[in-house]
Amino acid sequence: MTDSPSTTTSSTGTGGNAIRVVIADDHPVVRDGLAGMLGSEDGIAVVGEAGGGVEAVAVVARTTPDVVLMDLRMPAGSGVEAIRALRRTPGRQPRILVLTTYDTDRDVRTAMDAGADGFLLKDTRRADLVRAVRDLAEGRPVLTPAALAVLAGRTGEVPLSGREVEVLGYVAEGRTNRAIASRLGIGEATVKTHLGHVYDKLGVADRASAVRAAWERGLV
Repeated sequence: MTDSPSTTTSSTGTGGNAIRVVIADDHPVVRDGLAGMLGSEDGIAVVGEAGGGVEAVAVVARTTPDVVLMDLRMPAGSGVEAIRALRRTPGRQPRILVLTTYDTDRDVRTAMDAGADGFLLKDTRRADLVRAVRDLAEGRPVLTPAALAVLAGRTGEVPLSGREVEVLGYVAEGRTNRAIASRLGIGEATVKTHLGHVYDKLGVADRASAVRAAWERGLV
């Protein structure tokens, strides 16, 4: 049994320009933690909370957020059902970031097919989650390496592995092979091998082309 969530508003330093966020999760402690974390960030306002998918749809209708953090597995209406319902609603729609414990191929495909704009795991670091909310609000994709790999496989091309997507993501950030190797705890030669596989699968010949192809396919 969970506490009954209620619509809330957090003050920020940017007034009406704040990114408006709704949090949907059936665990009160998780909701409270996310609300406290995001509400303390300049330019972000948590305007509503929900303990299930059905309630999430109602809260979104009342609060018109820019971004919704949506858990997938909730007893009072699943996150996927809520995403589908929100996508059927006419008018302005929020960006939806799935925040879950699970990133199996089925979870990723179901959520993205329903209309989610992003997919992250609950063990994401605070800074990465805050950046994800800002990125989504500005229209940039936010996906875990596993989610990227699943989406890459949809194109009919040879899918990138999770590690290949991870390396490609660091390349897109402008990191050198040495920096990537240090970050991942692998050798530079291994990074070069992964990049070679990425080039082959994307049909490109260099780093710049790989990043451009990744952006065109929504991989980074």
